[in-house]
Amino acid sequence: MQHALADYDLTEHGPGEQFARAVLAAEGGDVDVPIAASLPTLFPLAKHRPRYTVRHLLKSATVSEEPVSYVSEAPTPGTPEIAGTSYRASPEATFVPRLVETKLTEVTAAVAVPPELLRDPTLLAGFVDYRVLVRLGTIENEVLLHGSADGVIPGLIGLPGARRRAAPGELTAEVITAAGEVEEMGGSCDAIVAHPNRYWDLLGSGMLARLGEVGIRVSRTRMIAPDQVLLGDFRAAVTLLESGTSQLTLRRGVGPDGADVISAGLRLGLAVHLPQHFLLLDLR
Repeated sequence: MQHALADYDLTEHGPGEQFARAVLAAEGGDVDVPIAASLPTLFPLAKHRPRYTVRHLLKSATVSEEPVSYVSEAPTPGTPEIAGTSYRASPEATFVPRLVETKLTEVTAAVAVPPELLRDPTLLAGFVDYRVLVRLGTIENEVLLHGSADGVIPGLIGLPGARRRAAPGELTAEVITAAGEVEEMGGSCDAIVAHPNRYWDLLGSGMLARLGEVGIRVSRTRMIAPDQVLLGDFRAAVTLLESGTSQLTLRRGVGPDGADVISAGLRLGLAVHLPQHFLLLDLR
């Protein structure tokens, strides 16, 4: 068979190639391929275009044991949202540190594939690297924003202690005001998550370039509603916890109509240090 994706280079030794070689060697059996990295970081097109995912906004830590302990600082009732001109009059003067435990959970993307694909190592390698990994990245964005089904990852939208504000005005003005409000809590607004529609609105107004000038990254994803924008001190507020390893698997005959299924997964957690450093805008 002639390979339709002739420009895909197996010498790159990406996860797709490792997986394709294992499938070929399995001769019709199930396949498990451990990957010594977090698969969403290996999406090949990320090397050539600066499209930030939610994970790109966060600091991360590799953990080897669970549960994981971390320090969380919650505001007390009556904490001011506007700082005074002394430390005693600032919101963080009322934050109460406490030790919290959390764990990691499995984040997985699965896709049924035709048998012909599994018989072509070049096509299979490209499909894994360019299509399976992007599915996993999308699901990871969803989990980090909205939480995992088992509740282990709470999700950045709707964190207890995070702030919300109605923002019915002009987008650029609302974003500028909200960035200042993030910093009233003692943080430094370093990132924004927005729907692609709002991202391109910011580009068209010139605001995107201005945000970049001050070091604010903007992640665009369909996993946030078009009428919401999340701002915050992402790197201080939370830590992405990960095992540092991932898994690619093939299970024969478990999909719809007996199709074979390729899965990509990794274990993730979220340490929430300062939820009050997030501000969710409602643009309606």
